[in-house]
Amino acid sequence: MYEPIRTKSVHTMAAAPDFPHRSREEELDIRLAGQLTALLTVTDELHALAAHGGHRPLDGAALAAAADRIAEQVARLSGHHPLRAEPTDDGTPGRIPALQQRAHTLAGNALAVATSRDDAAAMALAAERMEAHGAAFGTRDLATA
Repeated sequence: MYEPIRTKSVHTMAAAPDFPHRSREEELDIRLAGQLTALLTVTDELHALAAHGGHRPLDGAALAAAADRIAEQVARLSGHHPLRAEPTDDGTPGRIPALQQRAHTLAGNALAVATSRDDAAAMALAAERMEAHGAAFGTRDLATA
């Protein structure tokens, strides 16, 4: 009347997986590289706006230098230089505040990950970019607040 179960139970422990797991440090490297790549994209957009229309609040040379330093950090973390697409903006100056806000947020995210990773170079770069983009739209400096 009763037939024993001949297949393995779904509740038994599975065998060790075949794929390698990443360490916490590797996960943080990936996450920090992603945050910096997103910041690089927004920085390139702002640089394109500065080059296109010569908008007053944007310093094209400083943005280009910052973009290069961000790209170097991404290359250090990921092992390859990031792909950099041409910005698609039509030169509308109305997008500048939104891009500055986005860059400030991304720099803050990168700073948080760099801090948990204890990466001094990335922390300094992210803090610098956060301060620069925050000053552009009037955010108070946290150190003096």
